[in-house]
Amino acid sequence: MNFSDFSKASQQFNQFSPEMKEQMMKMAKARIKEKITKWLATPTFVVIGIALGAIIGALTACFGDISDRLSALRDTNPLYFIPALALGGAAIAFAYKKWGKWTERGMDQVFAVGLNKETDFPLVAIPMAAVSTWITQLFGGSAGRESAAMQIGSALSYNISKKLPFENAAHIMLVTGMAAGFAGIFQAPMAATAFALEVLLVGHLELSALLPAAAAAFTACKVSSMLGFHKFSVDLNSVLDASGFSASIFTNEGALDGNLLLKLALMGILFGVVGGGFAKLLGLSQNYFAKKFPNTIKRIAIMGAGLSVLLLVFFQGRYAGLGTNLLDMCFGVNADLIGNAANVMGNAAGDAVNAVGTAAGNVIGTAAGIGNADLIGEAAGIHGYDWIIKFAVTILTLSAGFIGGVVTPLFAIGATFGIFVAGMFGVPLPLAAALGFAAVFASASNTLWAPILIAGEIFGFNCFPAFFIVCTMAYMCNGGQSIYKQKKIRIKI
Repeated sequence: MNFSDFSKASQQFNQFSPEMKEQMMKMAKARIKEKITKWLATPTFVVIGIALGAIIGALTACFGDISDRLSALRDTNPLYFIPALALGGAAIAFAYKKWGKWTERGMDQVFAVGLNKETDFPLVAIPMAAVSTWITQLFGGSAGRESAAMQIGSALSYNISKKLPFENAAHIMLVTGMAAGFAGIFQAPMAATAFALEVLLVGHLELSALLPAAAAAFTACKVSSMLGFHKFSVDLNSVLDASGFSASIFTNEGALDGNLLLKLALMGILFGVVGGGFAKLLGLSQNYFAKKFPNTIKRIAIMGAGLSVLLLVFFQGRYAGLGTNLLDMCFGVNADLIGNAANVMGNAAGDAVNAVGTAAGNVIGTAAGIGNADLIGEAAGIHGYDWIIKFAVTILTLSAGFIGGVVTPLFAIGATFGIFVAGMFGVPLPLAAALGFAAVFASASNTLWAPILIAGEIFGFNCFPAFFIVCTMAYMCNGGQSIYKQKKIRIKI
């Protein structure tokens, strides 16, 4: 607009009545305020995300440390604590009836709020989720703890969002809190950001939450680490270098390694079936036992007593708790054993391989049936049936009504199943376990990017293409199942 046009507009404005001028000024101020508010929204969300990340990181570090101490106490004295699982469960059910009636659904509550089905998320969810998870861990229930960590983050952030004047603040802050809780407990901020965006927002990725969620996740991870909370990690690249096995999908000439691609795709399909089967059976089991025992206290007490017997019969608590003991065994064998793991069956045949003059991988491929996979698993301290027993007791624990999460047990199920099938594909134990670790999580949770990223953050990004292929196949072959009931359709990426 030049000066002449401005002068004409000014003259026209002066011709308006005082009331009209006042109305126009109000509209102009409102428009300016709206623009400024919109410009300030993202920076404000990021600043709040950093502050929330620090708080949630400290809370989850404390929560996780207590969980680890209680688990260690139970592992030291399994005969003292596991028989009391039913009593601990009854205490959990009674406490929720008495003080946490509207928060007993756990992650389903988070989904209900995130999908605008409900607008109330009481802060009492924080202590209820934390203490109930501690009780589950102390007495041997096979459950995780990420659900409590994400409830801590989402309940706190959602209630803070009610005081913010920005559009969509509640939704953005809920995602931010989830990311911080996940990052604080797993110390994998990239995966935490992806998981919060991917699992909560049905049908699309709410990118307006990306920056605050990432800021909160990285801050929570840093604070959790500074406070001394232990992160589970494995230097997979060094292990594979020592073994002489290359997980690269490209040959030395730069061409795609079709043999390895086929192996990874087939493994991904198997992991997809296991993860999808877990999600499906968990839903069926929860519905069945809810109808069989409508009284939550009665249900958790009866099933808790049965679980105590099972957990003690199967090696005095080997399958109790998070499953980190199984993960330690999966990745805790010495480097020499790992380096030769893929050739165990070929060496067992004595000098036959050399006499025939064929490659060791072909011998493994011919010789390694289920029994061979079990032998390879035994070398790592893992039995061929570990995954299925952990699979079953985790479903029963959650169906009974015990509080916790399911992600860490899924990691254990995936890793042990990976070792179970390692011999079938001639893949070193740690690589097979790492692939199962990520892919079963992808399949059961019906998420893609978070499992790929958490694999990179825990095992290193050198095997990123392998994780990408296996997780993609698992995600596509899970039958559309998910451990999260509120999720109805896949996310459009």
